[in-house]
Amino acid sequence: MNTTRRERVVRMSVEQPLWRALMGYRVLTMLYAIGLFASAYEVYERPWVAIGFFVVLAVWTLATLPQVSGARRCTKRFLTADLTIAVVGILLSPVAGHDRAVTGGSTLPSIWTAGAVLAWAVKGGWRWAASASLLIGVANVIQRGAVSRSTIHNVLLVCIASIAIGYVVEVARASERTLARALEIEAATRERERLARDIHDSVLQVLAMVQRRGSALGGEAAELGRLAGEQEIALRTLVAGGLTASHASEDAAQGAVVRVLEDPGEEGAAGDAGGPRDLRPMLAGHANARVTFSEPGAPVLMAPGAARELAAAVSAALDNVRRHAGEEAHAWILVEDEPGAVVVTVRDDGPGIPEGRLVQAEGEGRLGVAQSIRGRLRDIGGTAELISVPGQGTEVELTVPKS
Repeated sequence: MNTTRRERVVRMSVEQPLWRALMGYRVLTMLYAIGLFASAYEVYERPWVAIGFFVVLAVWTLATLPQVSGARRCTKRFLTADLTIAVVGILLSPVAGHDRAVTGGSTLPSIWTAGAVLAWAVKGGWRWAASASLLIGVANVIQRGAVSRSTIHNVLLVCIASIAIGYVVEVARASERTLARALEIEAATRERERLARDIHDSVLQVLAMVQRRGSALGGEAAELGRLAGEQEIALRTLVAGGLTASHASEDAAQGAVVRVLEDPGEEGAAGDAGGPRDLRPMLAGHANARVTFSEPGAPVLMAPGAARELAAAVSAALDNVRRHAGEEAHAWILVEDEPGAVVVTVRDDGPGIPEGRLVQAEGEGRLGVAQSIRGRLRDIGGTAELISVPGQGTEVELTVPKS
């Protein structure tokens, strides 16, 4: 899409850091469980049971790290097998002959089981987390042979934490979808505004000229002018209606919009490869008997895209002078190169703009000021101020920050 500022719709995955954290958690808790076993090796009546389990746990944890690197690889089959290993490890704890496993101490997998539950939470949300937590809780009750305060405490802790994480993941995914949609709407709106400016600067002006010339010539030319006028009205209505609908959609998603803006400049990398451009030659062509051009004595350097849009806005302002102030009106262009911004002022000695006329014109689909001037300046980070007093002419001040 060709615009003066390229905007990329970026899907920033909120859940991806959770998957990375889960990978680290599984490895660390595996090492922790093995360390607990090693420190109490002598109290196990059947340590070979525990050793066999930890061999399986270590191989499984390291071999399945790719499965917990993202949602796509973390399938439901893997999650089921992972939870099964956690449950088996809990039930094998008393078989290994460690009395504390029954009286309130840690089980063989210890806190590694929480990683299995968290995987369910990150993958499927809070409902999956609740189901996995319930299964772990039942396994703990069976292993202990009774419902104790410590058992309830541990089960509730895992259950609440996993459900909370699952809920956060669901909200994050919904936010990502909203963000992506909002960015798509905004990008489409920018493109429609650009097309509206191009249409106003070319097609609509030609149709208006054909209408005026045809009416002046009369005869068959008058009929051609009438048709051109009808097409101008229809096209203005179409453009105005499309922009109104686009802005309504954009406002609805405004709270979720995050734009990633790159350097101004359009025509791809080749168009901006030449570096800053001098604004003065781009405006000097407007000078004639009725347009006075005043410039600084030194080059006014700007980014190529910003310079093009500013020059186009000046052209649109002068076109408004010719159309609304009359062919006999005089205009003045003043370029000021300030330390932090470039300011271009376009002033005329016409009759001025009646109060409320701009709002009325925009409602009629006449977007010369709204899009060809203000829209262009907004797209390059600048501002356009219009000052008009009936009978005293009009002044348009265009400001573009150098940053």
